[in-house]
Amino acid sequence: MSLSRLVARPLIASGILYGAQGVLRNPAPVAPKAAPVTDKIVPAAQRAGLPLPEDTVQLVRLNAAAQIVGALAIGTGRAPRLGAAIVAASLVPTTIAGHAFWAESDPAAKKTHTLQFFKNLTMIGSLIVVAGDTDGKPGVAWRTRRAAKDAQREAKHLRTVAKAKVS
Repeated sequence: MSLSRLVARPLIASGILYGAQGVLRNPAPVAPKAAPVTDKIVPAAQRAGLPLPEDTVQLVRLNAAAQIVGALAIGTGRAPRLGAAIVAASLVPTTIAGHAFWAESDPAAKKTHTLQFFKNLTMIGSLIVVAGDTDGKPGVAWRTRRAAKDAQREAKHLRTVAKAKVS
C-alpha cells in the first residue's frame, strides 16, 4: 500500500467516524431534519423490496451505523472500496436532509449550510475516488475484459488445431 493511501484512508475515515458516532448516540436532534427525505425514500425502497423501518429515528441510526461500518472499512484498509461506496451512498440523503441551504431564510444559517453542503459534496467526490481505487491492482472490469480476450484467443487456437487435425 502506498504512503498516501496509508495516510489518506484514516484521515477520510476520521471525520466520518466522528460525525456518525455522535448521531448514533443521539439521533433525536437529527431526525426532524431527516424526516422529509426519509418520507420519500422509504416508500420507494420498500416497493423495491428493501425492508427499511419507517421510524425516522431508527433510519437515522441505521444511516449512522452504515457510515461507521464504511468508515472503519476505509480506515483499516479492509474492503476500503466497498466501505467508500457505502459511505458515499449514505452521505447523499444526509447532505440533502442536513444542509438544505436553499430552504434557509437566515443569511448566516444559509451560509453555514451552503458551506457544509459543498463540504459534503467534496467528501462524496473523495469517496467515489476511494471506491474506484484498485491500489494499483487490476480492477474487476479490466480482469473481465482480459478473461474475455484470453477466451477468444484460446477459442481461435482450438479452432486452428481442430482444422489441422481434420485436414
